[in-house]
Amino acid sequence: MDKDWHSGHFCCWQCDESLTGQRYVIRDDHPYCIKCYENVFANTCEECNKIIGIDSKDLSYKDKHWHEACFLCFKCHLSLVDKQFGAKADKIYCGTCYDAQFASRCDGCGEVFRAGTKKMEYKTRQWHENCFCCCVCKMAIGTKSFIPREQEIYCAGCYEEKFATRCIKCNKVITSGGVTYKNEPWHRECFTCTHCNITLAGQRFTSRDEKPYCAECFGELFAKRCTACEKPITGIGGTRFISFEDRHWHHDCFVCASCKTSLVGRGFITDGPDIICPECAKQRLM
Repeated sequence: MDKDWHSGHFCCWQCDESLTGQRYVIRDDHPYCIKCYENVFANTCEECNKIIGIDSKDLSYKDKHWHEACFLCFKCHLSLVDKQFGAKADKIYCGTCYDAQFASRCDGCGEVFRAGTKKMEYKTRQWHENCFCCCVCKMAIGTKSFIPREQEIYCAGCYEEKFATRCIKCNKVITSGGVTYKNEPWHRECFTCTHCNITLAGQRFTSRDEKPYCAECFGELFAKRCTACEKPITGIGGTRFISFEDRHWHHDCFVCASCKTSLVGRGFITDGPDIICPECAKQRLM
């Protein structure tokens, strides 16, 4: 120690026992006999709870210490000297045992995530990069957009192909807007009159045999015709009409053939093809 001592004065700093001819240890510039050094400074082994003497290698991890022979996997008792290991709840494990018991696993293949492995995470689930793929086409999602549905992951293309709303007429995907008619989806441009193909979105229309028609086509094709003006009586928009025998009139066309007085709600008399009010009928008889 670069100092000179009488042989009787070179003693243990703790117990004053002579160190002449004895093994000793220097600590903080003071000499200690082996026994005192181990009692005062040596660490206790985490495994066997015995002192780790100066003749034993002291292995440490996070303020814990082990004899070299005691530094073992808690599960399989394999020596961990110079090997990778993991710690859980104050216990140490070899890599294999740690992975088997504690390592997170891929939701795709079920295998553990090894150190340095890239993870893809979504909410509470995680995958290996190659396992995070579309459940239909099996292509890796990577940084591309995806849609989750009932614990499955779909790429945008496969989701659209499998679940997107399709037009009942052209069978193409409806990406925006659209019209629902009889609980079936249509593109606005595909929802047209069955007869003239004019678009019906936002327009008045009616149906015949489950097919949509614009008001004009429906009147021309199917509606009763007014006996007076011969125009169709469509009923669309609340149009009222009068029926008598096999003839029909618009509400406003049901008038006396002679004086043009409305006969709606009044008595009338038929004279051949004409309908006339009682007053005009009297005059015709005179």
